[in-house]
Amino acid sequence: MKYISFILLCPMLLLFGCNTQQKEGPTLVEGLLPLSYTIYTDKTELFVEFPPLITGDTIRFAAHLTELGNFKPVTEGALTVSLIKSGKGIRSTVEGPTSPGIFRPGLLPKEAGVYQLVFELNSSILKDRIVINNVTVYTDEATALASQEEVLPGDEITFLKEQAWNTDFANMSVIARPFSNILKTSGEILAAQGDETVLSARTNGIVFFRGNNLLPGTPVSQGETLFSISGSGLANGNIETQFQEARLNFETSKSDYERAQELVQDQIISERAFQERQLRFQQAQTVYNNLRQNYASGGQKVSAPTNGFIKNVLVREGQFVEIGQPLAVISQNQSLTLRAEVSQGNFSALKNIHTANFKTAYDHKIYSLDSLNGKLISYGKSTVDNAYFTPVYFEIDNVGELIPGSFVEVFLKTNPIDSALVIPTSALMEEQGIYYVYVQTGGESFEKREVELGANDGQRVQILSGVQEGERIVTEGAYDIKLSSMSGELPAHGHEH
Repeated sequence: MKYISFILLCPMLLLFGCNTQQKEGPTLVEGLLPLSYTIYTDKTELFVEFPPLITGDTIRFAAHLTELGNFKPVTEGALTVSLIKSGKGIRSTVEGPTSPGIFRPGLLPKEAGVYQLVFELNSSILKDRIVINNVTVYTDEATALASQEEVLPGDEITFLKEQAWNTDFANMSVIARPFSNILKTSGEILAAQGDETVLSARTNGIVFFRGNNLLPGTPVSQGETLFSISGSGLANGNIETQFQEARLNFETSKSDYERAQELVQDQIISERAFQERQLRFQQAQTVYNNLRQNYASGGQKVSAPTNGFIKNVLVREGQFVEIGQPLAVISQNQSLTLRAEVSQGNFSALKNIHTANFKTAYDHKIYSLDSLNGKLISYGKSTVDNAYFTPVYFEIDNVGELIPGSFVEVFLKTNPIDSALVIPTSALMEEQGIYYVYVQTGGESFEKREVELGANDGQRVQILSGVQEGERIVTEGAYDIKLSSMSGELPAHGHEH
């Protein structure tokens, strides 16, 4: 779908007076206004300026071509302009722009009438065809002057193509689309249940770190030894003594059991006596193997049960620990939980919540649960004593940028809105609590428009009034346009008109 803006630019000096170079083509009579068209295709924006077409006069076009993929000037390729009526006409081609984005083809109309004006771009990376219908060729300047209507000057802001091309600029057409009502609240990023493991001491003793980098955030691998617990020098609970005793009991009971196997075959001992020795051996073997699996020279070792990173270290080196005492917390950090707090006044909306966006305090980035494979887990069906909020829980994937324990701003999506005018929040400007956007009314002209806001999900905002569907608004570069409007004077043109 193409978006076309046709403008009669009023004061001729406004466009031509800033350029001291001689304009190619005929000189306009006093009061004859130039023409301006702005047309959008799926690929290209064409902003073209030219004098009224008059038979016998060579007309030069100032065609500004912008690639919509990045809103930068078209820098190479041929541009053909054609004037067509009833399948016949004239054409002219220029092999490239005279400056980045600006092509200057010319035509010499020979017959008055109403034509199609066609621009065809042919480059190695971009091909496009743009048609302007109902362009009139006049028999003389007096006829062209008589056809023009008076246009009063407005409050439009001029922002040249050269300025837009040299900044981060973008615009978009406002269209109606499905949206959602939003509950804005606060929340917290939490580790998901089952995603964290607590390492605990399995014996009494003095704890020693098995590395110098045992700090929160340090990655660990499954089976990697993190701590050792030594009972050396302790009167009670000495792990070294326990290990030596277990080994001695195991070796003694093993020897006794092997001898009993021979004796029971020769019926020297009873079957009951043999079973007792076998039981003692099995018990000693179990105790010994359990200690041996976690014992190394210097004490019992404590290893990481899974891959992940150290979330927290709960002891200090050289500290005495007891059996069962937590030593550290290891997080796999693969999934997280988003908890949002909903006030009791919005309790009736809980059943309609289906997804959310959230914004972190440390990078101010907006995250969408849809992009994080998020899903609603549950929401509270009641409130606890002295609590004024009801929690809502979502499960999300961790993309490596989210910090468990951090507080976030949450935008809960509730009832759907079938058709809403929605724009990116980057398009909004604010002055003393009043929001406005810049509407592009022509290739280089913009209008400051106050808007009334509706639902806001952190990325996009609903517009209740101020803009109409199909109008184009500035989504990037609005601040540069504001600075241009505050300069108090028209910036010098960088091209001829």
